[in-house]
Amino acid sequence: MNSPSYQVPAQICQVELEIKRSKFLTFAAPAFGRQEADNFIRTLRKQHPQANHVCWAYIAGAPNTTIRSMSDDGEPSGTAGMPMLKVLEYSGYGDIVVAVVRYFGGTKLGTGGLQRAYSHAVSLVLVDLPMELKVARSTLKLTYDYTHEGNISRLLERYDIDSIDSTYSQKVTQIIAIACSELNAFKTELTNITAGNVEILLPSSD
Repeated sequence: MNSPSYQVPAQICQVELEIKRSKFLTFAAPAFGRQEADNFIRTLRKQHPQANHVCWAYIAGAPNTTIRSMSDDGEPSGTAGMPMLKVLEYSGYGDIVVAVVRYFGGTKLGTGGLQRAYSHAVSLVLVDLPMELKVARSTLKLTYDYTHEGNISRLLERYDIDSIDSTYSQKVTQIIAIACSELNAFKTELTNITAGNVEILLPSSD
């Protein structure tokens, strides 16, 4: 089943927060998969070898995906990673990783203070983070006679479609990815203009 369209980060963003002389450098970035999220966190660790903590959370997929994780990285259990992840879950964003690099300023914040600090740090970076819409798509395989090629080509131009592959043999075969929101209307119109003389298959889903 396809997930609805959702907002994803358009680029990397950074903000800085200071609380009782502790510096919280917060980063947010796209994470199209667990590996990309892990690589981003690993890079930050290398860039900040003197940091006391590099806490993180990510949702590596659609907002409802189970591919999500977090880490307190040495902070008291439940005071960093989970509050950060909860902010991400509440945002409704997907394909996103956030990391907070903390440089300890000498004053302990306490359990509640840490939870508020990490939550606030992530909320701040999300305010400044440029977002873009990731359109959910369904993949269709179309097979039809050459006599319908002109009408179908004009129809494809009117919809939000990515062309994946085309094969020309005894018939025309096209594999396309269409926005899920337009799928039913497209199939109805395609059937009408070909008088039903088109084969429509769903070989896979995004």
